[in-house]
Amino acid sequence: MNYVFLGFDRFAGEIKNRTKGVLVAMDECTTVAYALFNLQERGRLFLGPGEKVYQGQIIGEHSRDTDLVVNPAKGKKLTNMRAAGSDDAVILTPHIRMSLEECISYINDDELVEITPVSIRLRKQILGDLERRRAKSAA
Repeated sequence: MNYVFLGFDRFAGEIKNRTKGVLVAMDECTTVAYALFNLQERGRLFLGPGEKVYQGQIIGEHSRDTDLVVNPAKGKKLTNMRAAGSDDAVILTPHIRMSLEECISYINDDELVEITPVSIRLRKQILGDLERRRAKSAA
């Protein structure tokens, strides 16, 4: 990274981060295309099917301003009965891959960027949903 210092200016107010919440995985699991298909209408996804996630990991951006805890491994109910036309094809919109700089500029104060040799992941600072709620109510 590099930068060029231009000078000081008067205080312009708080730096505004994103105005939308995030989709947070509720448990350690592997993402399933059927579950991601149903989560698409809730917001933009950062992960595709078949990726391992853990509790507290951010898997997408919520369309509203609140965080939403979701289950990206919820599969389709299987039965012996089949009907023609009832099984629609699962069509996923392409997920968003962010660079390190985009991840750093995306996170809020209660989130972290996790960097490994294999991947860059976003996560909540407090992984458990119940612990996050307790910390929020205590503050």
